Amino acid sequence: MPDMCGRFRCDMAAGEKPLSEVNFLTVAEVAAVMRVSKMTVYRLVHSGHLPAIRVGRSFRVPENAVHEYLRQSYVGVESA
Repeated sequence: MPDMCGRFRCDMAAGEKPLSEVNFLTVAEVAAVMRVSKMTVYRLVHSGHLPAIRVGRSFRVPENAVHEYLRQSYVGVESA
């Protein structure tokens, strides 16, 4: 049975935190963590590669989504 999150009902998948416990980062903070420009972060958000929520005219990105994106994008180097 889903929990009640404030006034809105939310269905959480197994292992997901309630929104009240999620740490959100600004686009500038994401850019700093990833060491890319803010425009690159905006492109990732608009293309759907990086999930985000819109707060007014700004975006907020869940911190775990940034770490997951980086983990999935990791390119291992094979030794010769």
